[in-house]
Amino acid sequence: MSNGNHSSNTVWHQATVTRHRREQLNQHKSVIIWFTGLSGSGKSTLAHAIEERLHQHACRTYVFDGDNVRHGLCADLDFSDADRSENIRRIGEMAKLFIDAGVIALTAFISPFKADRALVKNLVNDDDFIEVYCQCDLSVCEDRDVKGLYKKARAGEIGDFTGISSPYEAPESADLVIRTDTQSLEESIQAVLDLLVARKIINKM
Repeated sequence: MSNGNHSSNTVWHQATVTRHRREQLNQHKSVIIWFTGLSGSGKSTLAHAIEERLHQHACRTYVFDGDNVRHGLCADLDFSDADRSENIRRIGEMAKLFIDAGVIALTAFISPFKADRALVKNLVNDDDFIEVYCQCDLSVCEDRDVKGLYKKARAGEIGDFTGISSPYEAPESADLVIRTDTQSLEESIQAVLDLLVARKIINKM
């Protein structure tokens, strides 16, 4: 885990191609859209659906999906509290680079701890971070359970499982709360797109 230190011999290089110039080329602003919620709450489904809609309108995007990231960048981490925090720290740093590249970075992570989400938000300017809470009753998440993870957690086969044996600290002031157990996918997509238009990240579609 990084302790935040770096070599005294490293110096940040200021590029001539800036974020502002990249945004001008893309004709939209860059931002981190951080989807948080329980496993099965629909974070990945929503993030990828929004990316598809944005891509159709020529926006430059990338989805950081929790499972996908753990196949590579974070393959060395487990699901202990410390490694969960390190997982989110790494994603935060990557997402920060992507918004500098002029990309709309969508992240789909349980990210159960408020302190970890705050750490990512503090890496960037306030306008660069949009927290979307995919709120869904635990019982609904368990009914969906497409990966069979809740059943394994209930049976004691998986330790440190959020919502069962590990806590989820819900956002108290998310930029957007979507009830993914009652709102349709299309309603959820539109709510996020409307917020992006209101924040002047994208033009009205």
